[in-house]
Formats: sequence, structure tokens, C-alpha cells
Amino acid sequence: MLEPSQIDAIAAELAQADQTRVPIPRITARYPEATVEDSYAIQGVWRDQQIAAGRRLVGRKIGLTSKAMQAATGITEPDYGVMFDDTVYENGSVIDFDRFLNVRIEVELAFVLKDALEGPHCTIFDVLRATEYVTPALEILNSHIELEGRTIVDTISDNAAYGAMVIGGRPMRPHDLDLRWVSAMLYRNESIEETGVSAGVLNHPATGVAWLANKFAQHGARLEAGEIILAGSFTRPMWVSRGDSVLCDYGQMGTISCRFV
Repeated sequence: MLEPSQIDAIAAELAQADQTRVPIPRITARYPEATVEDSYAIQGVWRDQQIAAGRRLVGRKIGLTSKAMQAATGITEPDYGVMFDDTVYENGSVIDFDRFLNVRIEVELAFVLKDALEGPHCTIFDVLRATEYVTPALEILNSHIELEGRTIVDTISDNAAYGAMVIGGRPMRPHDLDLRWVSAMLYRNESIEETGVSAGVLNHPATGVAWLANKFAQHGARLEAGEIILAGSFTRPMWVSRGDSVLCDYGQMGTISCRFV
């Protein structure tokens, strides 16, 4: 376990890395004793500082919920982070590439809640009842820690590598389609790079949202009405460079795009 002073120091390092765009050395290389609980404490200190600075929390992201993502990262359990209002882009946005580090794109579904969700016994049926609509979303990964050799402790500390999301396509009520069979084709510069189906996220994308509600219950918290929950990627992360255009075709749920400049 880390000391509170060490947790505060690491949170400050991550905040500085976000400003300077210079990645920091792996936390686990310097603090091999650091635990998952430490990593969420680091994330929590950073989160509270951002809120105190005036940023507004609008939702949560769940990561590492699919075999594709776990294989790509070498990490075997889900994680979560927070999303602020200034990280949400509309469909078709032109995005500043230099805002992020180690820029990659993931294909996801976003659940927008009309009711609060509370564990510890939350199920996918509770999630479906509490969801106003589900919509396509692209997550932009933003890693402030060197990638090679990182563990889940490093990733969680770095707000689960969340940078931003692009939300759009055709929002649909969760009972109007089979959410397990939402498929997507991800293009970079008009060339198809990744494909996937949403059942790759824990057999049903709502399972990840239920997992998060139950995880929050361990800390006496819940997911609130109005929050946006990114349920996890069902493709591998796709690297992007300055000047790249990205488009994802979700079939009946429409398309979503952005461009990095």
C-alpha cells in the first residue's frame, strides 16, 4: 500500500503530464508495492482536483471488458474512469491531436441513464430499465504513462486511459434492438481496420454497466440519472496519427466520425 503523500505526488505527476504531454515512467516500476486500491485512490485525488478546478463530471468509462481488449493490453480484469464535460465531442468533430498522448480509438456503446443504478445486486435487466437510450460512441485513449510493461495499476491510476469520446449515430431505446448483436466496422482514412460485435463485451454490453454499479456499491456510491456510461470496447484499439480521419459504421445505429488535426 502507498502512503497518502505518495498517492498525492503521483496524482500531481499525472496532472502535469496532461499539461506537458510528456509521459511519466510506470508507477509499478517505481512503486512495485502499489495495489489496485492505491490506483483508484490516485485516480480519485486527480478527479477531485479536476472538479475543484471547475470541470463537470458527466459519466464513467468502463475498460477492458472484452477479450479483444484484454489480449491487446495483457490485463485481465475490467477497470473504470471518469468523464468530464469538456471531453465529449459531437459526431463529425475536428479534434486537436496534440491534446492527447498515445492516441488510439476504441469502438463502444454509450448508455445514457434516466434513472440511478445502485448495487450490490444490479443486473443487466436493471440496466436496461434504467437506460433512456443507447448510442454509438468512439473512445479516444490518452495514456500519460509509458505503455511498455504497464499493469492495471498503471492504467487505473491514469483514469483508465480515458481521453475523450465522440458520441453520435442513431440513439435507440435499449428494448428496440438486440444489444448483443450491434456490429461495427471501424475505418481509418477510408480503409477498414477493425470489426467487432457488441456481445464481445462480457456477452452483453449492459453487463459492464451492471458490473460498475455493483463495484460502486462497495464504496457506498451509485451511478446517477443523466450519466453517460461507456460500456467498453468491442474492437482492439486503433492507433491514429495527426491528419487521420476516422469513421465507424454501426449498421442500423448509424455512423460516427471525427478527424484529427
